[in-house]
This record gives sequence, C-alpha cells and structure tokens, in this order.
Amino acid sequence: MHHENFISVGKDLFLKGLVDSFGASLSQRIGESIWITRRGAQLGNLRESDIIEVSLSAPGTVDDQAPKDIEIHRGIYKETSFNAVICASPPYSLALSTNADNKIMPQDSGGQNSLRSIPVVKTREKIAYEELSRLIPPIYKSGYMISVVKEFASYAVGSDLFEAMQFTTAMENSCRIITINKQMTVERPPRRPEHQEQQRRSAIPPGIGVMGRARSSYKRGFGR
Repeated sequence: MHHENFISVGKDLFLKGLVDSFGASLSQRIGESIWITRRGAQLGNLRESDIIEVSLSAPGTVDDQAPKDIEIHRGIYKETSFNAVICASPPYSLALSTNADNKIMPQDSGGQNSLRSIPVVKTREKIAYEELSRLIPPIYKSGYMISVVKEFASYAVGSDLFEAMQFTTAMENSCRIITINKQMTVERPPRRPEHQEQQRRSAIPPGIGVMGRARSSYKRGFGR
C-alpha cells in the first residue's frame, strides 16, 4: 500500500482549491480491500494513520471510522473495474451544478475530448448517501469518468488516484471557462441593431458634415 500516493494527491487537490479542509475523501482498491481516508481527515495534510483499510465486499466495524460516503466508494468498486475514487468539492463545478439540468457541457476542446459531458446527479434530499450509493455507480459503467452531485461534491474514477485527479482538474477547468464566458457575455455592451444604425446614418443629409462645412467656409473667405 503506497500511502505516499494518498498524501501527494491530497495535497495537490488542496493546493488547487479542489477540496476544503474536511468532507472530501480518497480511496483505492487493492485486492478485496478498500484503502480510504479516515472520516474528518484533512486531505491537504494527510498522515499514514489517516488512511484505513475496510472490506470491499460488505460493511464492517471499521466503517465507523470511514467517511460517510463509504458506500458510494464501495458501490463503484463493486460495479466497475476502476481502482481509485476521488470525492472532491470543486467550487466552479458545484456552482454550475446548481442550475444545470442533467449534464454540464464543456466548451473547451480539452474538456470535450477528455470528459464529453459531465452528468449532474440530483437527490430528493440535500445529502442522501444511501440514494447516491445507488445512483452514482451506474454512471461509470456508461463510460463517464466523473460526475457532480448537485451542490454537494464530485466523484471521479481512474486506474489510480493520479488519473482520478486529472479528471477532477479537467472538469473544474472546464466549469471555470464556462463561468468566465458567461461573465464576459453579461459584461459585453449590447450591440446596436443594424437597422437602427442605418436609420441613424440616413438621418444626416449627404454632404453635410465636417468636410462640407469646411468647404463652405473656404468659398466664403476666398472666393470673392
């Protein structure tokens, strides 16, 4: 078990602003076990004692020390062949999930190529771990690598923690670009309709302007 991978990925996620002090979780499947960050662990400052081993097949007594979303991690491993899961709280992604319908569509080529689209998961209650443990695993059987739960968290999968982090970073970058594009659209002054511009120009008689007035003055002053 490589604890240093957990420590490295946790610190990177924190420094990138993709997780806060609490609430996020990392896990990795090894054989019939899941190694997962302890409940309440700070991902930006993980220690070896913050990474615990739980059973892949069924809940056990150690689950009391695991994150509250342990069944989501367990469900993903049971239904897919992925070996790592990252639960993060990327701010731009969560903000966009508030008003998104079923998916967030990346506008940048990188996001389009690596993610295609980002499923948005909605639950009846604000935080419903049991419901999420049923809704989230099937998403990754369909070929997606990341999804975002409305106003709650994102879940990324991968062959290892580093790959899952890449998808988390790609999603947040795409959501940041969407947000910036929306802000630029709002701040851009409205364009004058073409027919109004033509009417404004046609209201000025031809030949009347700066050059016209200058030519008249010249004739009056020197044409006597």
